[in-house]
Amino acid sequence: MTAGSAATGGMSPNLRGALWMLASSITFTMMMTLIKFLGDDYPATLQTFYRQAAGLVVLAPVIIRHRGAAFATTRPGILIFRATAGTLGMILSFYAFQKMPLADANALSFTRTLWLVPLAAFIVKEKVGAWRAGAAVVGFLGVLLMIRPGAGGHFAVGLPALAMLASAFLFAFTVTGMKVLTRDHAPMVILVWSAVLGLILSIPGALFTWRVPTPRDFLLLCLMGAIATANQACYIKGMQWGDAAAMAPIDYTRLIFTAAAGFLLFHEVPGAWTLAGAGIVVAATLFITLREQALARSQKLSTTHG
Repeated sequence: MTAGSAATGGMSPNLRGALWMLASSITFTMMMTLIKFLGDDYPATLQTFYRQAAGLVVLAPVIIRHRGAAFATTRPGILIFRATAGTLGMILSFYAFQKMPLADANALSFTRTLWLVPLAAFIVKEKVGAWRAGAAVVGFLGVLLMIRPGAGGHFAVGLPALAMLASAFLFAFTVTGMKVLTRDHAPMVILVWSAVLGLILSIPGALFTWRVPTPRDFLLLCLMGAIATANQACYIKGMQWGDAAAMAPIDYTRLIFTAAAGFLLFHEVPGAWTLAGAGIVVAATLFITLREQALARSQKLSTTHG
């Protein structure tokens, strides 16, 4: 047993990361199940407010302890833009999960990785090779297979599907913004700005759709927000412990868990076209993730031996 594995309770870093990623998939499914369950009475804008409020409560001790340092930034514009995109993306995502079968909406949410390819080229100025661009194109063909424009099926193009695609696009902006900000910002500063601005930005939508929740619903809304915060923490821990290329396939267990929850709790059965399209999207995003990881390793080796 190595010293590193002994320090992590006998588990390798990738195994520990895998367990965190599984916890992330499970908490994600729990969160989406509550969003869908409460969706008939509490619109996406109101649920987003509770989600953001829970996140701010969790970060409140850090904000109080560090005060000015928690907000220290030289790029407030990017932070504001990132929080705006994230809040709008969350509202659209919640709406899609309320209105669509869980498995269908979840499959479309993975297109975030595909959107990162053009954004990386135009915003971060990263070089996008033919293989990476080709994988993105194949992935979007998988999306077309799922939604089948004009097919008239249960997954035909509609507002919920478009909302999820737009949400994935906006979340890709938040990831791209994170890449830019982490060059000179601590992760905690980014999280604090996101939590504070996210809550402020969610207030107008919550006011327009406000209703006083019953005690039971209030507890469920708070639970949903707390689980969402735990989900984010599990994902970060998984990526922190494990190799990104090894963790990416485990993240796709969300498809299995959400499909099972949809079937058992809401009697939803994914169609054959949905499964086929989701398989193509998963394959394309996995290819992009694994290739990026391989390129990062080769660049690191060339720098080390250069």
